Amino acid sequence: MKQFRVTIIAICLILGWLGYADLSLLLRNPEPLEISIVDLEATGAPREWLTVHGGYQDLLQAINMSGTLEIDSFLVPLKSTPDSSKLEIWFESRDPEIIDALKTYHFMLETDEQQQAFLRDNQQFFLAQRQLTGMTANNLVADSNQKKLTDLLTSMNIPITDNTIFISEGKQPVVWRGVFFFGIALIGLVKVLLTFRKTSQQ
Repeated sequence: MKQFRVTIIAICLILGWLGYADLSLLLRNPEPLEISIVDLEATGAPREWLTVHGGYQDLLQAINMSGTLEIDSFLVPLKSTPDSSKLEIWFESRDPEIIDALKTYHFMLETDEQQQAFLRDNQQFFLAQRQLTGMTANNLVADSNQKKLTDLLTSMNIPITDNTIFISEGKQPVVWRGVFFFGIALIGLVKVLLTFRKTSQQ
């Protein structure tokens, strides 16, 4: 019985920590922070939930994140100018328009001439200005994902610096998950405490 209580307490503490992490993230980010890509490159990310404006997507340097033909996302560099060589801001995108364009360019065209013609016809889209809203890494799960993304770029011989930032497009703080985790943790700890007091009295 004692071992069971210890296990329940450990689970509740983990849920409480996860709930605290979600709630603190939500309190720090009640809404996305507006920031220009120039400021983001210069100062880094002041908060986790951002709306980045003034950037240009470079689909020619986008990376298939699955490594297979079952593609559902790409890692795309966001640059301050279309011809900038600085690759410090990357965003994970599941935009169907981006996925369709890149699948067509890389896998459905058989010759270099067809690829070049497709690129000429879609040049503006491949280097289009893009306002991006999403979240950077801030917790253990996100940090683990960031390491995978860093390893992916490293495997492609793309230099990584301390200023490299990864943004998950469309992601935002979860409102109720933190409250749920924290509530379950609190209920569990109270239940264990009451059971312990009842056992002690007997």
